[in-house]
Amino acid sequence: MSSSFSRAVELLPPSLNWVNNDFYTGSGKGLDVINKATGGVVMTSASASDADVDTAVKSAHAAYQKFRDMPAAERGQLLLKAATLLEERTSDFAHLETLDTGKPYYESEMDVGTGVDALRFIGGIVQNYHGNHYDLGGNFAYTSREPLGVIGGIGPWNYPLQTACWKIAPALACGNSLVYKCSEYTPLSTVALAALLKEAGLPAGVFNIVAGDGSVGAALTSHPDVSKLSFTGSVPTGKRIMSKASDSLKKVTLELGGKSPLIIFDDVDMKNAVSTAMLANFFSQGAVCSNGTRVFVHRSILQEFTAQLVERTKKLKIGNPMEDDVKVGATICKMQYDKILNYLDIAKKEGAEVLCGGGPVVPDSPELEGGLYIAPTVLGSCTDDMTVVKEEVFGPVLSILVFDSEEEVIRRANDTPFGLAAAVCTQNLSRAYRVISKLEAGSCNINTFNAYPAVIPFGGYKNSGIGRELGEECLNYYSQTKSVYVETGDPWCPFE
Repeated sequence: MSSSFSRAVELLPPSLNWVNNDFYTGSGKGLDVINKATGGVVMTSASASDADVDTAVKSAHAAYQKFRDMPAAERGQLLLKAATLLEERTSDFAHLETLDTGKPYYESEMDVGTGVDALRFIGGIVQNYHGNHYDLGGNFAYTSREPLGVIGGIGPWNYPLQTACWKIAPALACGNSLVYKCSEYTPLSTVALAALLKEAGLPAGVFNIVAGDGSVGAALTSHPDVSKLSFTGSVPTGKRIMSKASDSLKKVTLELGGKSPLIIFDDVDMKNAVSTAMLANFFSQGAVCSNGTRVFVHRSILQEFTAQLVERTKKLKIGNPMEDDVKVGATICKMQYDKILNYLDIAKKEGAEVLCGGGPVVPDSPELEGGLYIAPTVLGSCTDDMTVVKEEVFGPVLSILVFDSEEEVIRRANDTPFGLAAAVCTQNLSRAYRVISKLEAGSCNINTFNAYPAVIPFGGYKNSGIGRELGEECLNYYSQTKSVYVETGDPWCPFE
């Protein structure tokens, strides 16, 4: 193993489960942790069984009884301390994240930063999150925000640390406890985060982790003591979770997939427009739910835009994600690798033109031969009815679509069951505001892509989800409203 991965290996935990503020040995089947860059197994740990999930939920339920009564300001201080500790240890967490996800190290550093931002923002505002008072002329009423109980969190493999922070921050800020199932493909950074939360002063049992595949998520979803589920992942899995949650009327927050449009008008700064298209497609090997994979380009600039995009995409270095100049790392697993390549095969058969990339890459280093690498791909001659244009690929595949008018492109951009994100590139701000207002998507950008600071809500329309992450609004999804009417005199009663 290369010395570039040695620091991450030094940080490997003794177990992938965490219950009652300590590492917990599961009784489920063995779970291998893979170095995505090399394909080698770096550790094996027992996953959680149904009985282990029950133990974790009971621990969370017991802890919740006390944690809910902790003043909001104190809960906020815990999150602020955790944010500071995480920021101080950016390098360690980025090493773990890169080993686990295969994404370039510089991206992992950014992901740590966005996790810090979420903890810090939510920790800073929660003491001012409260109900209202209503003057009723002598009598009065008030509302209060109260926690839900035990939250079941289920995270994705593409942004494990960031997503965990996005769910942990509001759940704990509102006084809930949390049992979290991280992806079986990328569990490392979340387990390290659990130990960090303990160091920050989080009471035992408030945050727990159960490791494993979908069966562990199913056990968590159906547990009677779980009050709410917060899931990030695919649309089909989200629908199954929502269906199962309906059996006991559990609340749900779902952040699901997308097939987002990026609209490039004819008055753009060309370099910036190309940069935006690359931002919208090539981070994390293209495995970003909000990615703008449908790139609509005005016909009058199609040739110039395409030429510059292809030229810059070909320059992206693929290889060891720990190296500073590498921009594209390894695909998460063989199943996803095959899925992406299958979409590319279908695209070619349906008439798409591969302008660059289009298949596997074998890095020069023999050490990386066991990893799975796909070249960033730009497809031309695409049409709206192609499979690669309609379905979420979750890989480094950008499809160029040509348009002629504003009305036309708005209609086509909205012609999808998804509605997670959208963006417009233009120097005409009146047009930017006008078009954005008509796009059916929850998280939008103008003249950039995938910019979602912690202060604003993130989430989708249509099949892309229910509820919001981030922003003050996210606290509404981890708490419930109690209404109280106060009679200050004798109650009115018509009965003698």
